[in-house]
Amino acid sequence: MIVVSAASGAFGRLVVGRLLDLVPADRVGVAVRDPGKVPDLAARGVHVRLGDYDDPATLRTAFEGADRLLLISSPELDPSRRTVQHRAALGAARAGGVGSVVYTSFLGADTQADGMTAAHHATERELASGGLPHTLLRHPFYSEAFLHSGLRAAVASGELADGTGGRGINTASRGDLAEAAARVLTEDHHVGRAYDFTGVLWTYDELADTLSGVSGRPVVRRERDPAPGAQGWLETQVRSGALERQTDDLQRVLGHPPTGLAQTVTAILDQD
Repeated sequence: MIVVSAASGAFGRLVVGRLLDLVPADRVGVAVRDPGKVPDLAARGVHVRLGDYDDPATLRTAFEGADRLLLISSPELDPSRRTVQHRAALGAARAGGVGSVVYTSFLGADTQADGMTAAHHATERELASGGLPHTLLRHPFYSEAFLHSGLRAAVASGELADGTGGRGINTASRGDLAEAAARVLTEDHHVGRAYDFTGVLWTYDELADTLSGVSGRPVVRRERDPAPGAQGWLETQVRSGALERQTDDLQRVLGHPPTGLAQTVTAILDQD
């Protein structure tokens, strides 16, 4: 059986949906904090189990019988608490006899032990020393953090405000990362590997050109300072060049190119 933790979140649901395209529902289990939130999965024949990152006893039960476990990183923002949760989950996986673990880490977690990668770095080290066969899926930032329905306002105004300084961005869509996870969970040659996933590198200049081409209305990029709050933090990361690393790992696992800028923009502008 394949068990997916944190499966009621946006990414977890996408992974389960991909898995159900590849294997029968009775081979899929989900560990969720509130089973009442996934009645649709239970109705499809998926094994729904209580699994709370803050309650290791529920995790041991939720992971029992899992040949493969997708450990989706906790949404907890505090690195120390997140690390405790992940260690508890790995302990439950060992106690439950899980065959192998696939962990959703983050780019740079293999070398960076502080900041937003701190808990991922600690979890990778725990996996390396804990004896469980495993695969690491190091994610970039989601494309959806930059490419979303707000782009319609840029088309309407003819201006795309940009606080990134025109640097490259290597995001990947949740959908592509979910498909990659489902492939790793259902194929036999990934155990022991670490993948550094990135999408196709793009810039806001290219985004403005793509918006113009898809909408048929001219859109120009307008330089500005980074925005306040979380968006500004992301833009500052881009300005520093931190999102320009690129690999072909995601394409190799998917077996096809990641979703491109034109396809993403078209889908956004076509939404009702």
